[in-house]
Amino acid sequence: MHVSRFDLNLFVVFDAIYTEGSLTRAARVLNLTQPAVSHALGRLRDRLDDPLFVRQGARMVPTSRARAMVTPVRHALGGLQRCLSDEGGFDVDEAERTFVLGLRDGLEGCLLPPLLAGLVDEAPGVKLQSMTVARRQLATELASGRLDMAADVLLPLPESIEHRPVMSGPLVVLMREGHPLAGKLDLPAYLAAQHVLVSSRREGPGMEDFGLSRLGYRRNIRLRCQHHMAALATVMGTDLLLTLPGLLARQLAPAGSHLEPLPADVPGLELHLYWHRDQSADPGHSWLRQRVMAMLAEQQLADPGVRSLFVAP
Repeated sequence: MHVSRFDLNLFVVFDAIYTEGSLTRAARVLNLTQPAVSHALGRLRDRLDDPLFVRQGARMVPTSRARAMVTPVRHALGGLQRCLSDEGGFDVDEAERTFVLGLRDGLEGCLLPPLLAGLVDEAPGVKLQSMTVARRQLATELASGRLDMAADVLLPLPESIEHRPVMSGPLVVLMREGHPLAGKLDLPAYLAAQHVLVSSRREGPGMEDFGLSRLGYRRNIRLRCQHHMAALATVMGTDLLLTLPGLLARQLAPAGSHLEPLPADVPGLELHLYWHRDQSADPGHSWLRQRVMAMLAEQQLADPGVRSLFVAP
């Protein structure tokens, strides 16, 4: 089977069905009718001699053949999209493009407002989309082109994923004003207190817990939640403590809160910016990458509690 005899649009439909898990939702994303999507899937099934998706309840579940195909298909589609985006280079004034950033809760509030404020006049046609991507899917999403870049801790990713350190700084402890430990937080008191952990995972330790465990310590986590807003509201109304990177704390800390240094020799935040190496030469991607790095560098320079690791691209 030669690619010249294959309708490549069928792979666009395949990717949409795989992503959405539904013919109806795939049709909506592609701006097609559901019969058209069903027909395209039928053609692809015939050409590949595999059902590709089987219905389980209301969801279309991929077969083993589909799971094996999805990464190379997304990589190929992403490459084609980048070729189209590169036509004529990248004119900031005229560009109409949406960049997708992988940002975790908390970092959105630090990066997106100042980044977009700088783009409003300079690049009126550039849009940003932020999403949370599971770390195990990060390399796949970057390789497919569905994600342009991501900021996260240092991760063991393939060589095809380039990365650069952009931020490093200590962890701090946030508590309400008037907390019994304000001004006198030491390690025994920290370990005896109750804590909030912000994590998108259902279980497992936080970044600070890894460091504490290496020292032989374990803290008492009373609340595990997904977002910093819920954690901050809880801390402001109780005696629970929230441990987080200093940069995030200084951006997110509400009025009436109090910050203390973490009373343990635990490694702080080291943030890296990730992108696929195929994007390195993309002029639009390079432009935004420089803006993101510059924005993080500015925030670090403005915060004496954070040590800059910024390196110009």
